[in-house]
Amino acid sequence: MKYINAAEILPEPLLKELQTYVDGEILYIPKASSKKEWGAVNGSRAFYQERNKEIQKLFQLGSSIDALANQYGLADSTIKKIVYG
Repeated sequence: MKYINAAEILPEPLLKELQTYVDGEILYIPKASSKKEWGAVNGSRAFYQERNKEIQKLFQLGSSIDALANQYGLADSTIKKIVYG
């Protein structure tokens, strides 16, 4: 990350206003672009949503918590969160 001297790029009134809050300190200004949700870029979110729908459907069709946990390699408590949550 490159540091830029605010006095070189900001208008004087804005610089004075900022100095009332952070005089002489380092200030991080995040990008204006919106942050993407977890798993949106690599497809993880969609994968787990689809898996959870399958688990819920199988549970409604009569599969037990233990059977689903073994089938998907998850803990019983995780299956319970998916089907009851």
